[in-house]
Amino acid sequence: MDKMIPHWYETWFNSPYYHLLYNNRNQEEAKVFIENLTRWLEVPQGANILDLACGRGRHAHLLANMGYHVVGADLSEKSIEYAKAHYQGPFLDFYLQDMRLPFRINYFDYVFNFFTSFGYFKNFKENESVISSIKKGLKKGGRAMIDFMNAEKAINEMISHENKTIDQVDFYIRREVVNGFIYKTIKVDDGKKVSIFREEVQILKPAHFYQMIQDEGFKLVKEFGDYQLNSFDVTNSDRYILIIEKQ
Repeated sequence: MDKMIPHWYETWFNSPYYHLLYNNRNQEEAKVFIENLTRWLEVPQGANILDLACGRGRHAHLLANMGYHVVGADLSEKSIEYAKAHYQGPFLDFYLQDMRLPFRINYFDYVFNFFTSFGYFKNFKENESVISSIKKGLKKGGRAMIDFMNAEKAINEMISHENKTIDQVDFYIRREVVNGFIYKTIKVDDGKKVSIFREEVQILKPAHFYQMIQDEGFKLVKEFGDYQLNSFDVTNSDRYILIIEKQ
């Protein structure tokens, strides 16, 4: 039997070029968001937190340093290897895990999903399975946070063609909206070879999230529009940040 062709996220997230392209992500901004979020949620010391789709573990590391018991889970083997090598400690563990599948049933006080680490799969039902897995992992009364793009603004302000050079590696980026997804094609030229990668994120708006949380029996707690936790505005907000609670 032929080996199955890997999904885009299995190749792109395991590539060193992914981390090079996004190496300018603001650590201070992440710290401010986490401080604002945990303060608003009144997260107690020692709470069990799952950082779902944790990447290389920067958010999980910040949370563990604040006194929480944190598990980071991600599908990228290379990212988990990096996180374990750089961040793992007595209150911080990392696991290779598909976010569509449950992890530690009825265990977590909070589940956090940062920086548009959602909507990666082929259809609405498959993306909804992530909400289902979050529910299974939470204790009753536990809360989850999903930090997604404001799809409306992202489409309106989308840059269709963009070129970047980082550490002598050239990136040629093309974006388009097709059949309810934002597709980003990334051609990478490192001087020795040319590689093509792809990102696919389903265009999910508040109404889509309302349907998912209703189907799973979650209570909608709050919606925010940025990392300072200002109210969500569909026209002007940069982010769509959702707080939900397991009943």
